[in-house]
Amino acid sequence: MPSLKEVRNRIASVNSTRQITSAMKMVAASKLRKAQNNIIRLKPYANKIYEILQDLYESTEDININFFNQRDVNKVLLVVISSNRGLCGSFNANIIKASQNFINEKLNIYYASDKLDIICIGKKASEFYIKKGYNVINSYNDIFDNVNYDSVSSVASSIMSDYESGKYDKVFVIYNYFKNAAVHLTTISQFLPFVFEKKANKPQKKMEYILEPTKQDVIKTLIPHTLKLKFYEYLLNSYVAEHGARMTAMHKATDNATELLKDLKLTYNKVRQAAITKEIIEIVGGANVLL
Repeated sequence: MPSLKEVRNRIASVNSTRQITSAMKMVAASKLRKAQNNIIRLKPYANKIYEILQDLYESTEDININFFNQRDVNKVLLVVISSNRGLCGSFNANIIKASQNFINEKLNIYYASDKLDIICIGKKASEFYIKKGYNVINSYNDIFDNVNYDSVSSVASSIMSDYESGKYDKVFVIYNYFKNAAVHLTTISQFLPFVFEKKANKPQKKMEYILEPTKQDVIKTLIPHTLKLKFYEYLLNSYVAEHGARMTAMHKATDNATELLKDLKLTYNKVRQAAITKEIIEIVGGANVLL
């Protein structure tokens, strides 16, 4: 049985840990609310842009746009979005596991022939793939210090430029899609060539647009903006999911520390009671000897 001093030290240590995890949970919750508001504000605008672009593209004939063209795949770029910090449960482990499985199952032929490049956004993915010897051509670890459209669009522009020049024939993005604070879904999305999502099989009212200067010019202007917006959504979802995962992990850690404290206090009382009982027995035994 441990001594009273050992149990007291253990109680103090666990109590200190609980205070830290509780504080981290509150910080993560605050950041989560702020980041979640950004997604809520972005979604209506992004959805409408996608809808307009899809309607215009499907109603236009004989338009050749590089970002939509399917071509023979010679080289592939994989963008892996993780976080810079840990203490967020299985957030980073899920991303790394999903990206490894995707490479082994779908991109192994390109990896084996040195036709696979990787861009990492977040230190955790960057450290893993550099250590494993993959061809990591760039790491954007500071982008999460201030997630905004301008910083993200510059990364998207660089990727789009490489695709347009023919350096890559397909670009995939692996990220965590934010569903709610407790649930984030590891998602693999084809960024380029751009593919529209299938519409639900229900009648929709066809919108009529007044366009200047021409429909083709509007489409060519909308596409780069839409792609940058889509990439921004990837980053925002991952950023919000990270804080949701951290808040959930710290909440569980705080609860576990609370339960452990209860057990330690019970142990402390038992040890203390045993020590008192022992002292009483020794006193009684000494008194009997004197008699």
